[in-house]
Amino acid sequence: MKNGGVVSGCACCGLNRRRFLAAGCAACAGAAGLLTGAPVLAAQAGGSKMRIRIIYSLHAPQQPGPDWPNVGFDFRPVMERINTGLAKQCPNLEFVSSLATGPEQAQKILDEDKSAKIDGYLVYQMNCWNRVVQTIATSGKPVLYADFQYAGSGGFLVYTAGFLRNKAPNVGFVASSRFEDLVEAVKCFELARPSGSPAEFFEATARVRMKNTPRAGAGACTPDPLQTLSARDCITRMKESRILAVRDQNSGPADPVLGIPMERVAFAEVNEAWKAADKDEARAVANRWRRNAATVIEVSQETLDTSAAMYLGMKAVLKKHRANAITMNCLGGFYGGHIHAYPCLGFHELCNEGLIGACECDVRSTATMVALTALTQGRPGYISDPVIDTAKRQIIYAHCVASNKVFGPQGSTNPFAIMTHSEDRQGASVRSVLPLGYMTTTLEFEQGRKEVLFHQGKAVANDPDDRACRTKLAAEPVGDIEKLFTMWDQWGWHRVTYYGDLKEPVFALAEAMGFKVIEEA
Repeated sequence: MKNGGVVSGCACCGLNRRRFLAAGCAACAGAAGLLTGAPVLAAQAGGSKMRIRIIYSLHAPQQPGPDWPNVGFDFRPVMERINTGLAKQCPNLEFVSSLATGPEQAQKILDEDKSAKIDGYLVYQMNCWNRVVQTIATSGKPVLYADFQYAGSGGFLVYTAGFLRNKAPNVGFVASSRFEDLVEAVKCFELARPSGSPAEFFEATARVRMKNTPRAGAGACTPDPLQTLSARDCITRMKESRILAVRDQNSGPADPVLGIPMERVAFAEVNEAWKAADKDEARAVANRWRRNAATVIEVSQETLDTSAAMYLGMKAVLKKHRANAITMNCLGGFYGGHIHAYPCLGFHELCNEGLIGACECDVRSTATMVALTALTQGRPGYISDPVIDTAKRQIIYAHCVASNKVFGPQGSTNPFAIMTHSEDRQGASVRSVLPLGYMTTTLEFEQGRKEVLFHQGKAVANDPDDRACRTKLAAEPVGDIEKLFTMWDQWGWHRVTYYGDLKEPVFALAEAMGFKVIEEA
């Protein structure tokens, strides 16, 4: 695919991690090269059709490194299907497609389009954090912003929330797995000419999106009796806890979070504990994981052994520091050569035991997990990178770590698979096939603002899509799914999900802590 040469007619800590992964990628220069020197095609004879440029926001046509959806992913067939499908189903529009990795390439497109008679833009977020749509929005022309789900969803949610907060009058959006919903949204461009306006285009895309979003229909949830601690007892338990934050090679005391004591621990200490782990004990743990897993896919015995040693090492570090929670900058440590095994399976095992193993050195989410595991007397939560799909009226909580004892250490287990970590297809992680029919509660505690972000949803599906993270629990949100698009720019991408209807105890805990609850749905 070439720029202008095809006419068809990738916050909180999660964000920072993927910025780290994408930074300095040599293949980005290759994608940028596709934007250089390519001719802008002339409009069809008569110039009667509106001309829409499709801009794919991504690192490169083939994924050069670890990021959503996964290393090596080939975007070219996806882009070709979109080009061909839109040309076929929108005969009154003419499409020109191009690629952009970031603001500079986006601005170059705008500069070239000053003489190309472009009437509007479809910006497709294909990787999470490429900042393309912001520049295109400055054109003042109607812009449709679309999510290639399980690929660009993080940036899409954060950037869309920003547009909504700033009341960008010319940027509509579509977040649907149904191609037909994209087509209907694209047809809204026709309303912007000759007598229409970008604002009318924005309003039309919202009407189409809401029309095509199914009504709530999940019905009653499976009974889930749960005895929670009182707010006072929960706060006491939180103060008795301790978080270990493994971000880099620094160690030492740190400020408490939500009243929970915290300490910095260096990668070197965790790595030494990993090396010191008893090899026979690690093999026994690895073999237990293999026996209990429904399947093990492309993960060697050696990788299982090193993952089990990491679990034992983390347990030893927790014991040494008298802590019950650990969160680690896992990919930064692994790619930097500071640790030599992923902690995903170890986090899975710690959460099954009523302890806290949390991804990406996300301290805010870790503190949220400490609070809620205390409140629920042992239930595990899991951090996720959510995706919203209006076609199914679902929010999907995606990550490569999740417990398979969502009702607590003494509760029932659910099946799980051991697979590679999705983004780089290395190491070992977990696809937990989580129970359906139950109410879930998803939230984040923010100490600085003294706020709790809160929504609930009924667990309705486990999505096995190979793109993005391994565990993907889909829930039908309770409330307004349109409102669910609005908070990501202020809160970042991560959320923490627990099984149980925890609305009353969470509100009581927030009141006792002097926090305000923000209901995002």
